[in-house]
Amino acid sequence: MTEEQEQPQTPPLSSEAEKADINPPSLETELKECKDKVLRLLAEMENSRKRMQKEKQEMMRFAVENVIADFLTPLDNLENALGFVNNMSEETRNWAKGFQMILAQFKEVLQQNGVSPISSQGTPFDPHMHEAVETEETDQYPEGTVIQEYVRGYRVGDRTIRPARVKVAKAPIKKEENQENKENNSL
Repeated sequence: MTEEQEQPQTPPLSSEAEKADINPPSLETELKECKDKVLRLLAEMENSRKRMQKEKQEMMRFAVENVIADFLTPLDNLENALGFVNNMSEETRNWAKGFQMILAQFKEVLQQNGVSPISSQGTPFDPHMHEAVETEETDQYPEGTVIQEYVRGYRVGDRTIRPARVKVAKAPIKKEENQENKENNSL
């Protein structure tokens, strides 16, 4: 026999010996960590899916609102043109009735999609809903009150899709203040 054959072979470790050589608490800890990582990854994937779905819905909503906003100016023009019906001939007034019906249908579609006009006249100026295109010094209205609406504004829920273009009241400058300003400017 050779030397290799003479050496006694070591018997396989029994299951108790294997358990003693391997640190069981580290395996359990590692298993728990792996489970925790998997659960976190699954939660992260679910959150990502929900976030992407929400972003997609927001993009669609903004796209629809932008298209609606593009239609508002032609609708305003149609409404303004129909405001002169009384100055037209009888035949033209009959045509205008049909256009008024079409305009009413457009307004109904807007309403069904949550679009509502902003009531501006007589309300306090709000930069989120109004665009001031003119101011007027007056004592008839409190300062900052919308006194005239040039172009109607529209909202969808809480979001303004087109601000109203308005004239805003401004407190008149008193003569004494005006005189002082002139004197200060001349110095």
